[in-house]
Amino acid sequence: MALGFGLKALRSVVVNSRLRAVCDLSLPLMREGAGRHEYDGKIQDLSPAGVRSGLAALGGPELDDAHDEAHLQTFEADLQLQLGELELHRRLPLLHLENLDLAAYDRPYAPEAERAAAREAHLARWPEAVEMALESLDSVSAPVASALLPAVQGLAAGIQGDQPTAAAARKAHARLVDRIEKFAASGDPDVALGAEALAKLMGVPEATTVDLTDLARRADVERDRLRAMLDDACRRLDASTGTEQIVPALMADHATGDDVLAEARDLTAEVMAWTAEHRLAPYLDGECIVELAPESRRWAVAMMAWSAPGEPDAASYYQITPPEPTWPVDEQNEWLTMFSRTTLPTVTVHEVAPGHFSHGRALRHASTEVRRTLMSDAFAEGWAHYVEEVAVEEGFRAGDPRFAAGMALDALCRVTRLACAIGLHTGTMDVGEATRRFQTDAFMSHAGAASEARRGTFDPRYGMYTHGKWAILDLRERARAAWGEGFSLPRFHAAMLSLGSPPLGLLDEAVRVG
Repeated sequence: MALGFGLKALRSVVVNSRLRAVCDLSLPLMREGAGRHEYDGKIQDLSPAGVRSGLAALGGPELDDAHDEAHLQTFEADLQLQLGELELHRRLPLLHLENLDLAAYDRPYAPEAERAAAREAHLARWPEAVEMALESLDSVSAPVASALLPAVQGLAAGIQGDQPTAAAARKAHARLVDRIEKFAASGDPDVALGAEALAKLMGVPEATTVDLTDLARRADVERDRLRAMLDDACRRLDASTGTEQIVPALMADHATGDDVLAEARDLTAEVMAWTAEHRLAPYLDGECIVELAPESRRWAVAMMAWSAPGEPDAASYYQITPPEPTWPVDEQNEWLTMFSRTTLPTVTVHEVAPGHFSHGRALRHASTEVRRTLMSDAFAEGWAHYVEEVAVEEGFRAGDPRFAAGMALDALCRVTRLACAIGLHTGTMDVGEATRRFQTDAFMSHAGAASEARRGTFDPRYGMYTHGKWAILDLRERARAAWGEGFSLPRFHAAMLSLGSPPLGLLDEAVRVG
């Protein structure tokens, strides 16, 4: 018995060591998304030498569970691609921004004193992290630098007080801002990663192969399908007026900046109750609090900061970015169209239930460390996008065509992201053209469209929302065929979410185990 226990313990150490090497190369994400708080107060070594050392540590003995082995291998291959072959730490300041970001310590996952100490330790390492960033960032394009400059500047909001640590951090931060400003002014105007690189970035992390031509074709078909859904919803609202006239009026119906959070809180309660009634997610316990997004994260309209699977249970946070009160009134109103009473319900379904919040609750119940820790963004975002249309299918606010219109508008934005990611990174589209595409195909205001186009420069995989949704819809049809009369949405959703947040190419395991 002693020998058997020893071998079991050794296997556990091997597994943890191999997983640890992946976590070490994704430190900010692991700290917050997975709740690996052994990384609190620490920074990732994103210097060229540090990245090479981290990549060399990847790999090791095969896991016993075949699905987990494929899952772990996929993340190892993705890191070798992103940081090895493509060297994205040299061209994407977002990786370094995430390395510096202190907002993760705001969520009460631990006692305040413990989080404050971790935050102070993290802040003390800002000069080191900035030095690494300055050493690595030598290939930043002007559009990427311009798009991320406000977020980089916003990091300063996390520096409080006049202690020596804060003064050193401010000095280091100023150096980083200066570097990004210089890239914004004189960096390469071309943002394109290239078709081969983009195809790999979309395929390798999902254990699949991507054909960009086929994706672009499917995106056009999807755009036309969604436009037909939007037209139908608008006809139900007013048969005598065209979609082009109805949509601006719908988008103009929104709360003021001060009231957006209150409306989001009411919607959160509504979607939680509806999701529970229809059993569309296997777990819906826990608390979800609506709050303002931290300044360093206000490049996104809304996001979910969930109670992560690796930490004691606590509240999750639905974070929203209303316009700044210092903006001109017309710019505030233009930004607020993204929180219209037509679109905010869909945003809330996506972020809360059955979307990200519900997914986060399921992750806490995943059966293995790999499944609780390594999360495919394409599955996570694909799931949240998929359930938006499920809500229409299952009758959420069935008597109000505005919800179907809002779902179609949101989905048009997502599929336009895919089209623009392909265009921007294959060099067939520039930021101005991408902005106009969002305005034309997704009916977005100029401010929202420009924000989406800018995001495409530094987030080349943001087409993953639609890519992931398609993978789930395709899997749903395979599950229907395999399970016959035994198919139901609760069964299908529970089987998928039992896998955690798996790479898209591994989703068929859900049909087998479901």
